[in-house]
Amino acid sequence: MSVISEENARGGDHSVFKDISADDENQQPTEIESLCMNCHQNGTTRLLLTRIPFFKEIIVSSFSCPACSWSNTEIQSAGQIQEQGICYTLRIRTKQDLNREVVKADSATTRIPELDFEIPPFTQKGSLSTVEGLLDRAVSGLEQEQPARRAAEPELAHKIEQFILKLKKLKDVEQEFTLVIEDPSGNSFVENPSAPHRDEALTVTRFNRTAQQDGQLGIRADDDDLDEEPAGNDVETMKSEVLVFNTNCPECSAPASTNMKLVDIPHFKEVIIMATNCDSCGHRTNEVKSGGATEALGTRITLHVTDPSDMTRDLLKSETCCVLIPELEFELGMGALGGKFTTLEGLLKDIKDLIVVKNPFICGDSSTEDRLQKLTQFGEKIDQIVAGEMKIHVILDDPAGNSYLQNVYAPEEDPEMTVEKYTRTFEQNEDLGLNDMKTEGYQEEK
Repeated sequence: MSVISEENARGGDHSVFKDISADDENQQPTEIESLCMNCHQNGTTRLLLTRIPFFKEIIVSSFSCPACSWSNTEIQSAGQIQEQGICYTLRIRTKQDLNREVVKADSATTRIPELDFEIPPFTQKGSLSTVEGLLDRAVSGLEQEQPARRAAEPELAHKIEQFILKLKKLKDVEQEFTLVIEDPSGNSFVENPSAPHRDEALTVTRFNRTAQQDGQLGIRADDDDLDEEPAGNDVETMKSEVLVFNTNCPECSAPASTNMKLVDIPHFKEVIIMATNCDSCGHRTNEVKSGGATEALGTRITLHVTDPSDMTRDLLKSETCCVLIPELEFELGMGALGGKFTTLEGLLKDIKDLIVVKNPFICGDSSTEDRLQKLTQFGEKIDQIVAGEMKIHVILDDPAGNSYLQNVYAPEEDPEMTVEKYTRTFEQNEDLGLNDMKTEGYQEEK
């Protein structure tokens, strides 16, 4: 490392790290005589300081010993630990994807969800390879102890042999599979052949490290505090950042990511917005949860829609909210459409899609001319409302009190909107599961 420091002092960063290229004859490694840890004779270590385009600087080191023929190759990041961790999710669809360059740091976790296969962090040295190279390295690691296993545990050796065959078969890419590289240090990398444009097969997400991950990386001093998160900062962190966590698509079960954000709605309360987007099948879904408890009173919000600008009002519809439009004799029951944070126009379009577009009874053998005509007329009326050609009343009736409609005159009263608080009936409490909920004295015997 003294060679690197001396070069940095003389020429600076740009003279030391050069873009990686197979055609650059001037990009020669630095050779250093080193001790072989296998036979304790002198060997040669070659250091190459290079820069990967659209990524960062790395140090590639290779050791070889002429006495015992032992060799070793690894990579190290030449930069610092990043502020956030990084997770690459790559869909392997063709054999060309196997040629993508991959920088895998020591701290990275490698997963193939389709095989329930995982390489934990700090179990392998960092490497500069390809996707195919990662698979070959995993196969070599599993095959290394197979002779001993066959002698001591034949059944285990047979199971591992079958798994090795599955790993080798992945290189034929007969079916799509997923490669996930999650690195809390943020120093791993998967090549994007389309850079700087977006890669449809590659998803890159960044995340905040946990206290345990900080401890593993050696950037947290007190081991006693590893299991403790800073008190009082969780809510503020959620308000200022979008949290991302891995999940599975509800449609195709492929790995996907869900974004979660805590939003403080003025003159209302805090709500949690969650959105999931699947890159495999294109399925998208969003959901809204109240950030607080069930209110003591129900809420009924009535808006008289008189102007097209009303369509831009923000609207929060919880899962327990009913939507009524008296002029259309329409009522959307509790639970339909789920929780949504949208605009009034967005809600009306979702209602149209639910009743008209996605209705299974308007096509095929289930369709009748009379029903089709009524649903078509309903869709046309919704379009008239959105265009401001029809005045109506929209009522949001939420027994839990967790729905909201924007008051554009706030903090003054809105002349076109009324908000009523009411006491829930026994049936409404039963629907919300409140009648059987006992939070005080529940340990006492009757």
